[in-house]
Amino acid sequence: MKLKRFITSMLAITELELRKIRHDQSQIWMRLIQPILWLTVFGVTFSAIRVIPTGDYTYLQFLTPGILAQSVIFVAIFYGINVVWERDLGLLNKLMSTPAPRSSIVLGKSLAGGLRGILQALGILLIALVIGIDLILTPLSILGMLVIIILCGICFSSMSMALASIFRTRERMMGVGQAITMPLFFASSAIYPVSIMPDWLQVIAVANPLSYVVDALRSLLVTGDLSGLGLDVLILVASAAVLLFLASLGFKRMLV
Repeated sequence: MKLKRFITSMLAITELELRKIRHDQSQIWMRLIQPILWLTVFGVTFSAIRVIPTGDYTYLQFLTPGILAQSVIFVAIFYGINVVWERDLGLLNKLMSTPAPRSSIVLGKSLAGGLRGILQALGILLIALVIGIDLILTPLSILGMLVIIILCGICFSSMSMALASIFRTRERMMGVGQAITMPLFFASSAIYPVSIMPDWLQVIAVANPLSYVVDALRSLLVTGDLSGLGLDVLILVASAAVLLFLASLGFKRMLV
């Protein structure tokens, strides 16, 4: 009975969050601009000058999974701003006064972040196909991509909500989001192999969940080598669980 109530509450929150897209669809298109520029300008340029070693694959093939992941975190990492806004309007207090478990509210919002990320990623994937990037697109690879994107959205939406419980204002959260998005992106395997990074940056990249998102997407869409996919998924699930727990704790603090 408790599990049924948890799942029902979680799905209700997810549906509520996704309905917001209908009222402001422009946010989807606006957040596609920067990832598209990365792919069509940065990617095409560096593919032509061939300064980054990518083995048997073109740089655009190598880069595409990184830009897919980037498009998701651009949505997810600012999710905490919405939570702060809801708290300021008193909506969060009303939501927390319902019988819904606090963890189901957090997971529902995080899941919505992952599902929103799918819309962003599909837009990037379409652009990649239009400019002729050769990707592995089978039912299995597409299904795997969707699962990884949802995990990525859950992970970074939870991180954002956990940070919102610390910084507590929209202005601070906007600054925090801008401050950590690009470092997360650059300190990962998104735009260059980890092997060419300095030693200190390799340590950060290994601890960065985004690296495992990119590696998983690259395995599914570019190389077809799924030998490391299980480890990538395991690390993402563990990271998401920890961040969901921290965000759930933070929700209680936000109401104080």
